[in-house]
Amino acid sequence: MSAYSCIPGRGSEPGIGWNIAREMARDHDVWVLTQGNYKQAIEAELACRPVPGLHLRCYDLPFWFGRWDPETTKAMDVHYYLWQIGIYFTARRLHRRIDFDIAHHVTFGRYWMPSMLALLALPFVWGPVGGGESAPRFLYGARGWWARLFEAVRDVARWLGEHDPLVRITARRSTVALATTSQTAARLRRLHTPQVKILSACGLSDAEIQALGDQGVTSAMPFRFISVGRLLHWKGFHFGLEAFARAGLAHAEYWIVGEGPEAARLQALAEAHGIADRVTFWNFLPREETLHKIAQCHVLVHPSLHDSSGWVCLEAMAARQPVLCLDLGGPAHLVTSETGFKIPVHSIRQVVGDLAQKMCLLAQHRDVHRCMGYAGRRRVQEQFDWAAKSEQLQQIYEAAVVSRATPVAVHDASLEVA
Repeated sequence: MSAYSCIPGRGSEPGIGWNIAREMARDHDVWVLTQGNYKQAIEAELACRPVPGLHLRCYDLPFWFGRWDPETTKAMDVHYYLWQIGIYFTARRLHRRIDFDIAHHVTFGRYWMPSMLALLALPFVWGPVGGGESAPRFLYGARGWWARLFEAVRDVARWLGEHDPLVRITARRSTVALATTSQTAARLRRLHTPQVKILSACGLSDAEIQALGDQGVTSAMPFRFISVGRLLHWKGFHFGLEAFARAGLAHAEYWIVGEGPEAARLQALAEAHGIADRVTFWNFLPREETLHKIAQCHVLVHPSLHDSSGWVCLEAMAARQPVLCLDLGGPAHLVTSETGFKIPVHSIRQVVGDLAQKMCLLAQHRDVHRCMGYAGRRRVQEQFDWAAKSEQLQQIYEAAVVSRATPVAVHDASLEVA
């Protein structure tokens, strides 16, 4: 298992890497290839909560790359690409000694970056991978030239990735590729991936679901909305603030947890709309504190433009909170009509107006809020508990082994999970 990012107790990519490795190691012998700087955290976790089937193998690039910080945006993609090439040789040596049954690339979950585990003579599971999500161009217009440049560079990076010979080899040698959304699935099919199935990368542990549910959602005033994530233009938090101002809920509050380059613009937007006294910016908080803030609110507002996953949507649903999101990307696959509102995207004015309308509805009709909250919690327990997701992956593993023994020539999108 390739898990470039793999850290216990985290969300997002590090949490995906760790949780998939841990859950699959409960019933299998799993060798996890990850970076050496995660070794201490993983070994400390295993000392407290052993998983006998999990075997750790760390690989780092040669010492002359040591001055690069793989967590920084500028160096990370290059570091990751070279790391993927390097682990092939480690994986090949391990395979000769252990004789693996299957190879699985877990993180990073980018469809436009290669995984060298695909070169092993093994059934290969790729993903869940995302990155194929896009939003209508008009949504970026109000954020200025920087947002438009960012999206243009992102499009170029994806195009280059799709034409990278190593990415094409990864796609064609995959026994099955797991796409986080239908948009990514379509891009994988264009790369001639033999089988593509949709599977969300998100999940929560039973302990996290229980803790969020125990804190629950309070009926006390004030009624609170919350948005959580990096303050970037494509997270769409400006739509949330504009909708909150338009909703005119005089006694409601809006909390924003996160930090990023959009912070000053969002604060200025709150001032300009006259809602600064009811909007609180909490900046960056550790995950445990963030979950506590979520549990103190009533509705998650997550109008992201191209999230592949949308982890915070699950956390809010586990806390019995309805979710307001756009009908785009990963959140649109996580949220259903029973657990929140997916706002269609036709124009900026329409998006803001619909968000404001749903804010008013949930604040003024507590019965609707309560029903959606309980439906969301049930959905998380049934579909997104990591134990439930491990069963889904087990079925995918079994099918991958059979498919490798009996190759198929058709694209298979028959399994759509979450």
